[in-house]
Amino acid sequence: MIHVCSLARMEETVARSGAERLLSLLAAGTDVTRPASIARENHLHLVMHDIAVAQDGMTMPGEEHVRSLLDFGRRWDQAQPLVIHCYAGISRSTASAYIIAAALAPGRDEMELAQTLRELSPSATPNPRLIAVADMLLDRKGRMVEAIQSIGRGADAFEGTPFVLDIGR
Repeated sequence: MIHVCSLARMEETVARSGAERLLSLLAAGTDVTRPASIARENHLHLVMHDIAVAQDGMTMPGEEHVRSLLDFGRRWDQAQPLVIHCYAGISRSTASAYIIAAALAPGRDEMELAQTLRELSPSATPNPRLIAVADMLLDRKGRMVEAIQSIGRGADAFEGTPFVLDIGR
């Protein structure tokens, strides 16, 4: 199970879920304290801004970020939950949950997975740059991009409501 939440809800989500792995996607300068229950080697902290096109002074999500999150996801044995968070729990984290689920369940239909994401999180607005890079790396031939575009922008929210994505559904 993948638990998705905001930075503000990360510690409670880790505690409640019993997660042993944590993926943090935050802009440079945004501090995150790894919960004591998460071993250092089980925490991946990727530094990027929530942007889809290059902007001066900002770190755009790129291939190295997506390769790192895919490697991290593939090393996860799925015995215990994985928690993924970004600042608001709306864009970078939802994109990463979608990407890891697609990578770990390669036979799962991209459109069905995107629709499930929308059902679970009305505010989910997966970062399109992360999705596009993953689509290319996973050789999905545009299907991931198309699926995420089909669910459109999520409902406006300051913070996403935490949710759980079942990879095998």
